[in-house]
Amino acid sequence: MEYDIEITETLRRRMRVEARSAGEAVEQAKRLHQLGSVVLDAGDFTGVEFGLCGREYYKSPARDFLLAHGDCFRLLRDFDFRFDMIFADPPYFLSGGGISCQAGKVVCVDKGEWDKPLSPEGVKDFNREWLRLCRDKLKDGGTVWVSGTYHNIFAVADCLTELGYRILNVVTWQKTNPPANISCRFFTYSTEFVIWARKMKKVPHTYNYALMKRLNEGRQMTDVWRLPAIGRWEKSCGKHPTQKPLSLLVRAVLACTEPGAWVLDPFAGSCTTGIAANLCGRRFCGIELEEEFCAMGRARRVELDDGKRRRELAGRIADLRTLSAEGIPPEAATLADGPSLPPQPDGRAADRLAEEGLPYGDPLPF
Repeated sequence: MEYDIEITETLRRRMRVEARSAGEAVEQAKRLHQLGSVVLDAGDFTGVEFGLCGREYYKSPARDFLLAHGDCFRLLRDFDFRFDMIFADPPYFLSGGGISCQAGKVVCVDKGEWDKPLSPEGVKDFNREWLRLCRDKLKDGGTVWVSGTYHNIFAVADCLTELGYRILNVVTWQKTNPPANISCRFFTYSTEFVIWARKMKKVPHTYNYALMKRLNEGRQMTDVWRLPAIGRWEKSCGKHPTQKPLSLLVRAVLACTEPGAWVLDPFAGSCTTGIAANLCGRRFCGIELEEEFCAMGRARRVELDDGKRRRELAGRIADLRTLSAEGIPPEAATLADGPSLPPQPDGRAADRLAEEGLPYGDPLPF
């Protein structure tokens, strides 16, 4: 096989600027560089990297699901597009030879080279850089969701604050079926965290309050979500070691976007974010480094072209079942108290989406 390899030489220089915040300081330095007031030269050379060039891997017939194979640190610099929402499940850097319990068996938790442990400084540098790149890809009123555990979530929160994001909530995902605690020497790990933040401190974001209240039996939705861990029915196209459940992603997508919105996932994995977005009538753009997982994500999206399979998936997700019971197709779920489209008889919405796609005509991210 032939591959395109990208060679990148790095120039780096430190400079001091006066500003009211870290985010403003970065923007000020960027402007100085664009104006030519700061010009880097050979004396600033720090190293060279070799990497796989990104390329489009899959585009759905409905043009609502785009997947690129490559490194998000490179690809995010290659296109100019603004998204309504970003969901990211970055590496936790935990693959250091530990063990866990799965299906009653003791298994190694090593996930791949991409999850090998880094120093605390390395973890923070990694998170700061991808969050900086993603901030440039958000609309001013857009929001980002970042999942993690105590191993990485505090570093993520620090980086968000430094870069000028405003943290809105820290959602606690309480798993209704967590894996057993093998050692019996501490409390069972049963939670993960998802930080929800908006790009700008003073630009309002979308929050579908009425819809969230509707999905919570008429009560305000809290920041503790009791949802199951990933089920076997979500692994029909293969197993990703850190795959998140569709129920978690569906709720996040419904909470802060409207139909037709664009959702980005820079660490797409098996594309759970994309499947959730499409089930909700939103559009998806994903970037994934491992070709094996790109193939898995493509296969999962192809499944949705079968109206019956789409209905089966939607029927297993509590929030979508609630909407269906009220006669609201998910692609009509908005911030309004009621649907923006006429209710459809059971099954018609899924069949229409599978056969015709959504009538999008605006530009694609790539």
